Amino acid sequence: MAPVTKWKAEFARLFQFYLDKSTPLYVHRWIGTLGVATVYVLRVYYLQGFYIITYGLGIYILNLLIGFLSPKVDFELEALDGASLPTKDSDEFRPFIRRLPEFKFWYAITKAFIVAFLMTFFSLFDVPVFWPILLCYWIVLFALTMKRQIMHMIKYKYVPFNFGKQKYGGRKSHATGGSPVRRS
Repeated sequence: MAPVTKWKAEFARLFQFYLDKSTPLYVHRWIGTLGVATVYVLRVYYLQGFYIITYGLGIYILNLLIGFLSPKVDFELEALDGASLPTKDSDEFRPFIRRLPEFKFWYAITKAFIVAFLMTFFSLFDVPVFWPILLCYWIVLFALTMKRQIMHMIKYKYVPFNFGKQKYGGRKSHATGGSPVRRS
């Protein structure tokens, strides 16, 4: 058993190494996840089955999305404790911190698509269902959940997205750039 344990530890170390290297490459990670999702969707479309797995995957992704869009601190519970969001310019600024960080969100979605893809190789999971009903139910569930989440965002005035560094309209420089011109 020692060689198996050694191989498992080496694989885990190597996997963690590449996972750590991929952390700053968010565009590449999401493109890879899109590729995995495309392979899964094509397999389900080609087999014309496994709709119940796809429905479960959709519910799981919806749950992850809620965690991704939600703040780490629940404002409703914090309001009961007497603490609240800043209401004036003089109040303390607190940045938005997600309940589920982007990296963990990406990792969970990618694992979910891989597990769902592997489940399509077992006919045990191909439960016959009328897929349009599942799709309609999922759309209604998505709409209601997103409505509730958006209302929460509006009520507590937070935006879960970062659109880059804020630019200020301070003094404008008259220089055009480049090296300074020397006059003799």
